[in-house]
Amino acid sequence: MCSNIIKKLDKKGFISQITNKEDLFSIVNKKNITLYCGFDATSDSLHLGHLIPILCLKKFQESGHHPIILIGGATSLIGDPSFKKKERNYISYNLICRWKKKIKKQLSNFLDFENCKNKAIILDNYDWFKNINILKFLRKIGKYYSVNKMINKDFVKKRINNIDKGISFTEFSYTLLQGYDFSWLYKKYDAILQIGGSDQWGNIISGIDLSYKLHRAKLFGLTTPLFLKNNGEKFGKTNKENIWLNEKKTSPYEFYQFWLNLPDNNILNSLKLFTSFNIKEINSFKDINSININTKKYLKSFIADEITSLIHGSNILLSLKNVTKKLFNKTSNNLTYKDFCILYKYGIPSINLTNNKIFLRNFLVDSLIAKSLTQARNMILSNSIYINNKLINNTYYIFNDLDKLFNKFTLLCKGKKNFFLIKWI
Repeated sequence: MCSNIIKKLDKKGFISQITNKEDLFSIVNKKNITLYCGFDATSDSLHLGHLIPILCLKKFQESGHHPIILIGGATSLIGDPSFKKKERNYISYNLICRWKKKIKKQLSNFLDFENCKNKAIILDNYDWFKNINILKFLRKIGKYYSVNKMINKDFVKKRINNIDKGISFTEFSYTLLQGYDFSWLYKKYDAILQIGGSDQWGNIISGIDLSYKLHRAKLFGLTTPLFLKNNGEKFGKTNKENIWLNEKKTSPYEFYQFWLNLPDNNILNSLKLFTSFNIKEINSFKDINSININTKKYLKSFIADEITSLIHGSNILLSLKNVTKKLFNKTSNNLTYKDFCILYKYGIPSINLTNNKIFLRNFLVDSLIAKSLTQARNMILSNSIYINNKLINNTYYIFNDLDKLFNKFTLLCKGKKNFFLIKWI
């Protein structure tokens, strides 16, 4: 057994809130514990917002503790209303089952389910909810929940006060189901700790309170900080513009670029959470404004390298670093055929075109780079469009054979960073 995991997580910035910290600290000093984290199958992929709780579980397992992954087959049918502006769209159980399999596969990339003494296990709460009698559940579990407390939660108040959206009884009951999960896992697996994002604090406390009332059990909760989008919004499976862990939903190139373009105020926190960068050195920075531009670029590159390697593998990372360097150093003429194949497979937005004559301005509209022909003309006239690193300012420009590198690829760039790949077929 290693040194105290709670202390390590705290130093790395993984703890947002924690119940009875000193008691939990004492317990994990004496023995390995069983803990769990739940993931609802409301999409076919996990996203960046899930990564901090997943890495937290990983660190617990590396310290000798026993992690449980709880897939919310049942709770996915209900939908967690926490901090949601409106109710989720209905998802069929068949679709949830397909998504569960994909999420389980993704999680196996982070946790050891086979080759260690404290191997992780995956459970599905649908297995115990599917046979529960509704009358028995309400009599046994519902009586322990105060509606007064539930409606005083901030997100519930906001929904209740919104006449158009409101909150359904279905959503309102979600916290009972999640609370029962904790109680069930304690009885069956002796799970004493639940972890989740900071938006799950209320649901976690619900499970702790219920377990004490049912079993006089002293359980614990730990929440990790939310990792927010560059615009300050929360990542979510039903939100647009997410950064997904599935390469088919967010390409490795887009994933890598996200980290290279990380806002300055997220650099130090990301170094702590997602990399092996020395903690003492991170803490030695007074604040982000005290760091020079070159050091910031280096730190962003360090973050991008480590997290991309973790999610997509070291081989893909090396390929991306090579082609990215050529793209942004304006040496795209040095791109090899293999580089273009890598970009096409892992990366930048692309489209297949036939060899017919195509006006550049029409292509900009058809590919959604421009919203209209007028905007496309303005882009060209304002010196914003490059083809194979060559500025194009002719609004009547037609793609020709000289634009087809290796007789197959054309690299178009809008401005300095927005690349688009054409593959001629």
